[in-house]
Amino acid sequence: MTLASHVVSEPTIREVTMTTFDKREEGFEKQFAHDEELKFRANARRNKLLGLWAAEKLGLTGAAADAYSKEVVAADFEEAGDEDVFRKLRKDFDAKGVSQSDHQIRRTMQELMATAVAQIKAGK
Repeated sequence: MTLASHVVSEPTIREVTMTTFDKREEGFEKQFAHDEELKFRANARRNKLLGLWAAEKLGLTGAAADAYSKEVVAADFEEAGDEDVFRKLRKDFDAKGVSQSDHQIRRTMQELMATAVAQIKAGK
């Protein structure tokens, strides 16, 4: 055995830098994944609350209101963004003669998103 076979080499500056960079990149990736999960949960929560709000306007209660809120949540998977949910509510309100302007629906969507985010942050 030679002395050289027992010597542990010091990492080069490039190796240290890459390790630090890799750790930082991994941290950003984890934060992004966490943020995306929170957005998904907030959207789903908002849509459930929105469905319950709309169900009340449509005269639905109990199990029918819960079922309708699930339909609203499911409607969000049709396309990216909120337009699919908005169109469902608009169509259902029009079919039942519920008087809600586009502005009122969109404002309620924004208000309930704030409520959903607050609930998630509070651990509810």
